Amino acid sequence: MTIGRGNPAFPPDEPGITGIGPVHCNLTEPAMIKAALRRHEGRLGKGGAVLVPTGSHTGRFPKDKPVVRTASVENSIWWGNTASQTPDAFDRLYTDMIAYLQGRDAFVQDLYAGADPAHRLDVRVVTELAWHGLFIPAPKLNSAQCCSSS
Repeated sequence: MTIGRGNPAFPPDEPGITGIGPVHCNLTEPAMIKAALRRHEGRLGKGGAVLVPTGSHTGRFPKDKPVVRTASVENSIWWGNTASQTPDAFDRLYTDMIAYLQGRDAFVQDLYAGADPAHRLDVRVVTELAWHGLFIPAPKLNSAQCCSSS
């Protein structure tokens, strides 16, 4: 079941994500906050800030975010501070992620990086917690690229 505005060009199951629980697509910030509170992921603080327990690991180092090293990106990335990953390692990680999501809710956001439509990169972010979507610093695809589906 899809909840929210889905992107008709790229449905949630497009990249092989099947067998998961409800898929919450492109929720607005208020809807993500409501979902996080409903799911007991956190609570509201003074002024409406969402307060969540993050545990001891609150930040990610660049070396924890590898880029799949392929011929198409080999010469366009500064590898000095960027961890690399083989396509096979990525495929194993992706398979593990799909297995983990089986039967669970997923929050999907179709976003882009870059302001110029001629050069921007479309990105899909899938998270297991609603509040994670509140911290993704990228604009959503415009309404012409999304449609209502339920």
